[in-house]
Amino acid sequence: MSPFAILIPARYASTRFPGKPLATLRGAEGNPKSLIQRSWECAMGVAGAVGVWVATDDERIADAVAAFGGQVVMTSPDCANGTERCAEAIDWLGPVAPIVVNLQGDAPLSPAALIPRLVERLDEQPEAAMATPAVRCAPSTLAHLRADAAAGRVGGTTAMFSRSGRALYFSKRILPYLGDDASEATAAAANVHLHLGLYAYRVEALRRYASVPPAAFEQAEGLEQLRFLDQDEIVSVVAVPPLGWDPIELNNPSDVPVIEQVLAARGIL
Repeated sequence: MSPFAILIPARYASTRFPGKPLATLRGAEGNPKSLIQRSWECAMGVAGAVGVWVATDDERIADAVAAFGGQVVMTSPDCANGTERCAEAIDWLGPVAPIVVNLQGDAPLSPAALIPRLVERLDEQPEAAMATPAVRCAPSTLAHLRADAAAGRVGGTTAMFSRSGRALYFSKRILPYLGDDASEATAAAANVHLHLGLYAYRVEALRRYASVPPAAFEQAEGLEQLRFLDQDEIVSVVAVPPLGWDPIELNNPSDVPVIEQVLAARGIL
């Protein structure tokens, strides 16, 4: 397997949840840890990484990371998204590895074991610029997405991909379209896949990404990975069966108790 580095992009100024990386999540024994620390611990559980760094432009986040013993690379506040932040961070770090994994700082429930699978996918498909996972929604995950949509909240992201695993589109809407009155059984049978906040990029593809302007539909959806599709880059999707827990991202303050319930159920301290 090719060498890889893990970067965790984190910004303080989230529109929906300001200060989100420093939000506290309680684990199985009521132990409070910040979101960025839980994301760091997830990354540190991955075997084979040449290094793990938090990429941020905020001193408050940098100080919090230093306090729990993490490594930080400071980046510009002008980065439009986490992928641009990873591109800038790797320019500062130098040639640490030919593949960079972006573990989004709002996804503490992402299974660390998926990261080597993404790197292996890039090894298997040299034509792919990036690999990313999508997990088939369990009924409970799909119900969470539908509840967010019904309440007008932006929840998770869904992924559409071909039989060969080539990404077709990503959306903050539930795709494929289910209809507002679709039963839970009909919805569960629709093969909805939740995109997880993990990306493995080739360094050269990451640099190409940062050199071109955002795509119109990237800006409309607020999804950075759509710029790769706009540039005709091949994005390979690793399809994953339901995980046995809901891999909810921390997008809204209302997600905190849901994530804490999953942490407790999985025995994560």
